[in-house]
Amino acid sequence: MEVVGVRIEMPSNQPIVLLKEVNGSRFLPIWVGAVEATAIAFAQQGLEAPRPLTHDLLKNLLELLDATVTAVHITEIKDGVFYSELQIRDSSSTLLALSSRPSDAIAIALRAHSNILANSDLLDEIGIDIPDQLAQSVEGGSDQELERFREFLDQINPEDFAG
Repeated sequence: MEVVGVRIEMPSNQPIVLLKEVNGSRFLPIWVGAVEATAIAFAQQGLEAPRPLTHDLLKNLLELLDATVTAVHITEIKDGVFYSELQIRDSSSTLLALSSRPSDAIAIALRAHSNILANSDLLDEIGIDIPDQLAQSVEGGSDQELERFREFLDQINPEDFAG
C-alpha cells in the first residue's frame, strides 16, 4: 500500500489517511486522530519537528536498539476499528509482531521507510475500488476529478465500514 495522503472528511472535520494498492485500484480510508494525521503528514512531506515527535522517538529508539521495522501490516477491522501490527526485526534477526493502531504504525513506517501492507481479505471486504482515471486524478490533483473524489469521501463515514 502507498499513502496517498491525509484528507479531512466533511462535515465532521475528521482526518482520514488514504491508502492505495500499489498495483491495484483499491483505496483504504482509515479515520485517524488529529495528532496522528499531523504525524503522518509531517513524515510524508519530509518535515521534521524541532523536537522529536512520539513517532520519531519510537523510530530513534528502535534504531538505538539495532531493530528495524520491516513492515506494517493492517490486518483487520472489528466493529469499525482497524487493527495492525508493526513487524520488527531485532538485533538477533528475530522477527517480532507488535500490535499497533494503524495510524501510529503508518506514521512509524513512513519515518522508517518500511512497507505498508494490508490483508487481502480486508481489502476485499472494505477496500474502495476507484477506476484508474479517477484514481490518477486524485493522485495528480486534477481540480475537477479531485472534487469528484472529495464528494465521494463526503458520502462515506466510519459506520460504512462496520463489519
